[in-house]
Amino acid sequence: MSESTYRTTSILVTLAALVVVIAGMKAASAIIVPFIFSIFIAIICSPLLSWLTRHKVPSVIAVLIILLAVLFTGFLLMLAVGTSIDLFSKALPGYQKNLQLQFNGFISWLATLGIEVSSTGIREAFNPGSAIGMVNKLLDGIGNLFTNAFLIIFTVLFILLEASSFPLKLKAITKQGSMNLDYVDHFLSGVQRYIGLKTITSFATGVLVTILLVIQGVDFPVLWGLLAFLLNYIPNIGSIIAAVPAVLLALIQFGVASAIGTAIGYLAINVIVGSVVEPRVMGKGMGLSVLVVFLSLIFWGWVFGPMGMILSVPLTMLVKLALESKESTRWISVLLGTGTDSQEEASN
Repeated sequence: MSESTYRTTSILVTLAALVVVIAGMKAASAIIVPFIFSIFIAIICSPLLSWLTRHKVPSVIAVLIILLAVLFTGFLLMLAVGTSIDLFSKALPGYQKNLQLQFNGFISWLATLGIEVSSTGIREAFNPGSAIGMVNKLLDGIGNLFTNAFLIIFTVLFILLEASSFPLKLKAITKQGSMNLDYVDHFLSGVQRYIGLKTITSFATGVLVTILLVIQGVDFPVLWGLLAFLLNYIPNIGSIIAAVPAVLLALIQFGVASAIGTAIGYLAINVIVGSVVEPRVMGKGMGLSVLVVFLSLIFWGWVFGPMGMILSVPLTMLVKLALESKESTRWISVLLGTGTDSQEEASN
C-alpha cells in the first residue's frame, strides 16, 4: 500500500469513526448531558475543594460541605424556577394570543399610514408568538435536567472524591511515557479558569437581569434571570436569545415603551459584562469567532437538543483549549479563535 493510499484510508476511517461517535452521543444524550453538567459543576467546585484541603479540612468532610452547598443551591433553583416554568407553561397560550393581537394591531396601524401589508404573508414569515414557544421548549429542557438531579449530585460527589487522587494517576501515566504532564496541566488549568470565570460573569449577568425585570414588574423575573445566566455561556448570540422572552412579555404587559426600556436594559448589561468586564477578567485568547459560535450552537443543539445549545460554547471551548495545549494542533485553536487572538498568536 502506497503512502498516499494509506493516508487516504486513515482519513476515511477517522471520519467514519467520528460519525459513529457523534451518532452514539446523539442517541445517548439523555445520559451524556447530565454527566457533562456534573463535570462542569465539579470543575466549578474544585477550587473551593482545594482551598478547604489546604486549610487542613479532611477531603471527605470538604466534599460533604461542597455537596451540601450544591444541594442547597439546587433546592432553591428547583423551588423558584420549577414553579415558574410550570406557571409560564400554563400562561403560554394567553401570552401568544395577546402578542398576536398586538401584532395584528401593528399591521392595522401601518394600514392607516397608507402602508398596505399582507398580514397572512408576514404571519407565515414571522410569527412573534412562536418565539415564546421556542423559549418554552428550552425551559422544558431545563426542567428535564432537574429531574436528573440525583444522578448529577451523585456524579459530582464521586468526581470530587476522585479529584485528590487524579494528579497521582496522571503522574503514574506520565512515568510510563504515554502522556505529557505539562500538556495535561495546561489543559486542565485552562478549562478550570475558563469555566470558573465564565460562571462568575454569567451569574452577575443573571442577577442584574433579575433586578432589572423586578424593577420593571415583568412576570417571572427569576426565570428570565436564570435563562440569562445559562445563555451567557453563548457569547453574542446567547444574550439576544435571552432577551427575547422578557422583551415580548414587557410588550404584552406594559406596551411598547416598557419593551424598549427592557431591551435597552439588556443591551446595557451585556455591553458592560460582555465587552468590559469579561475581556479584563478572562483576558484575550479565551474567545471563539462568531462563526464558530454559531456553528457550534447548531451542531451541539442538534446532538444534545435544547440543553446542547447552552453547552455548545463550553464544549467547543474545551476542544479549543485541548488543541491549544499541544504545539502540533495549536494552529487549529487559532482558527477557532477571534481575529485578535490569531494576530497575537502570530506575533508570539
